[in-house]
Amino acid sequence: MSTGVNILSAGMVTAVGLDRASACAAMRAGLDGFCETQFVAPGGAWLLGAPVPLPRNWIGEKRLAHLAAGAIVDALQGQGGAQADMSLILCLAETTRPGQVVRNVDRFAARVLEFSGLSERTKMQVVSHGRPSGFIALERARRMFARDEARHVLIIGVDSLLNGPAIAHFLRENRLLTGDNANGFLPGEAAAAILCAPGKPTHFALTGLGLTREEAYIYNRKAQDGFDLPLRGDGMTQAYRDALEMSGLQDFGRIDFRITDLAGEAFFFKQSALAMQRMMRLHRDPQPIWTPGDCLGNIGAAFVPLMVGWGLESFEKGYADGHRIMVEASGDDGTCGSAIFQTAERKRAAA
Repeated sequence: MSTGVNILSAGMVTAVGLDRASACAAMRAGLDGFCETQFVAPGGAWLLGAPVPLPRNWIGEKRLAHLAAGAIVDALQGQGGAQADMSLILCLAETTRPGQVVRNVDRFAARVLEFSGLSERTKMQVVSHGRPSGFIALERARRMFARDEARHVLIIGVDSLLNGPAIAHFLRENRLLTGDNANGFLPGEAAAAILCAPGKPTHFALTGLGLTREEAYIYNRKAQDGFDLPLRGDGMTQAYRDALEMSGLQDFGRIDFRITDLAGEAFFFKQSALAMQRMMRLHRDPQPIWTPGDCLGNIGAAFVPLMVGWGLESFEKGYADGHRIMVEASGDDGTCGSAIFQTAERKRAAA
């Protein structure tokens, strides 16, 4: 990678913790934030989800803005010098997804800056591609550093699937986990932020990135006039290959562990398994896979920053399963992304 991207800090607001430390500790322990919501599943039972326990019952854009602001403040703790020359990249849900909470991006961005105490003149870009948005943001940050356009970039992902239109859409598509459907996910909401800086790889750095598209995506039957293309995992396989090549690694077996956005649907498990089988050549012990969706449900555009933040936390606290981590995510439109992070030295947090 011609221009390094170092991850300095991270922040989170989730259903299992309102800051990075508590959220990561809960996910490490396998605690979940699932509870009954105000939505009704087929058959009359209350639908389970993972809402964030906020002090007030904010709704809509204001709720998401408070989630984002909390993650930003958490990420900037102890990083006071970063704000002077910092740019923001805001990751949101797909504009075409039913239940997209943010109706006016400019108004929402202004609220996020106001609630987080940042200057209204802070430069901001928006990426609206759902779960893989964080990979696009990382590539933008890398290019900004290469052109010397910024000294710090804060990537913030925020999303919520806990609203009427989104719930109705995914129920119609039979994609939510209910008593009648075991092949589904639980809707959640969260915000996560990562602070990036350029330079040679230091403690925790991005070393490889791959972003491609899967033709046999989950909705391809409708797009192909009724013909369901067979899933071979071509998109995720290519994303793995590109990330490994950029990192200078010869084999997928060199990855110590993965963090993925898998949240319960068999399609995405199959996609990830196929890609792993096609890329694994080196015999090794089973590769650990961490799945924050087990604790938080489907958190949409917040997934990638949260997974990177969890990787950072695991290295700093000394419980990571190695020194090379792969983060992967894919979208409903077939977008597949993979990123490899590596630590140059292991630092244990003070007891």
